Amino acid sequence: MWRRAIPAKQDKTRVLVADDQPSILEAVEMLLAPHGMAVDSVRSPQAVLETLGQREYDVVLIDLNYTRDTTSGQEGLTLLARIQEFDPRLPVIVMTAWGNIGLAVESIKRGARDFVEKPWENDRLLSLVRVHAELRQALRRTSQLELENSLLRAEGAPEFVASAPSMRPVLEMIAQIGPSDANVLITGEHGTGKEIVARLLHAASPRSRMALIAVNAGGLPEGTFESEIFGHVKGAFTDARTDRIGRFEMANGGTLFLDEIANVPLRQQAKLLRVLETGELERVGSSQTRRVDVRVLSATNARLHEEAAAGNFREDLLFRLNTVEIHLPPLRERHEDIPLIATHFLNRNRSRYRKQITGFSPAAMEQMMRYSWPGNVRELEHTVERAVLLCRGEEIEPAALGLTATRAAAASIDTMSIDEMESHLIAKTLRRYDGNISQAAESLGLSRAALYRRIEKYGL
Repeated sequence: MWRRAIPAKQDKTRVLVADDQPSILEAVEMLLAPHGMAVDSVRSPQAVLETLGQREYDVVLIDLNYTRDTTSGQEGLTLLARIQEFDPRLPVIVMTAWGNIGLAVESIKRGARDFVEKPWENDRLLSLVRVHAELRQALRRTSQLELENSLLRAEGAPEFVASAPSMRPVLEMIAQIGPSDANVLITGEHGTGKEIVARLLHAASPRSRMALIAVNAGGLPEGTFESEIFGHVKGAFTDARTDRIGRFEMANGGTLFLDEIANVPLRQQAKLLRVLETGELERVGSSQTRRVDVRVLSATNARLHEEAAAGNFREDLLFRLNTVEIHLPPLRERHEDIPLIATHFLNRNRSRYRKQITGFSPAAMEQMMRYSWPGNVRELEHTVERAVLLCRGEEIEPAALGLTATRAAAASIDTMSIDEMESHLIAKTLRRYDGNISQAAESLGLSRAALYRRIEKYGL
């Protein structure tokens, strides 16, 4: 039996029953269905594995023999091992004919949760299914909560300081489309706060109780892209020693944030498009289709419409990504926000480093207001953190900011350290190619992943 996949969220206990005798399948369904359980029936081990790939189950009930006149139980034990490989936490209850207690005990040793003898006692079978289903559902809820809590602990609540007139359209758009399920494309230069906007959109949506999974799509090596995004099954390639869930499945019911979407290779763009269009995917090495319910937020610093016109990005994928587009202006176009943002970073870092600093001197604030901030908010954050560390008095002075020193270093290569030279070269190359990571990486002789590491290292 082959069924279309459905989202993992379920309203009732779902049981999969496998036996080669129709009378057994009918009897189990007649017992469980009146108690609010949804029962799917199959008649072979292969059908069990196919069905597990399409739907979430709370309990699996299997016979040990499927071929006529076979009593060894080997078919059932092999099936049990395959189910364990698929999902070690999925409860399996074994059905065995009277007198085959030895086989039942062997199945328990190999991972089955319990067994019943045919003909069974209805109350016992019903009780077993209920207990193991409740445990399975509790474990599923616990796993989801652990994922959400780890994200909250790692990232914290979104912090977004915006009062400049140029930011009003951004705030209005977040408030308007946040509660929807619309896919959003967030554009803007490096360091403008695109991921924070994605987190605000997620927090404003009905999906906020579920996970927000963020991934730097452009920073993934092409060889591992599919495995990271879609997952893989054991044996799909040399290092695939176990099944692995992909980012789309991790975000099921929630939101997936794909940063640097413009740098996804064309070959992988087609696979992204398919998931966005159908909600269906296959893990690497598997032909089993899985269905996911995910809102996709994406971000880029590239001119994606121009990339699509040049044939570097699929136009149909662009249409799917930017149901709505939010553009973040660079910091040099929102100078009114610099004092607020700088003070925000100052408060955070003086507490972190236990420094008694009252604020910025007028000269330091004037210097920050005049600076062009090519690295935007991210550069301002690094500058303030450095200033807090170097500050020797109650106020941060211009010397602690290091902005003048940065300009002087850029003007004289001879005075630069190796790191400063590399940082300057990367920043210059990024400006030359308008922030296009692929072109800049090629020009510098680096992989995209290596370039991303250096951008983060130097606060670019």
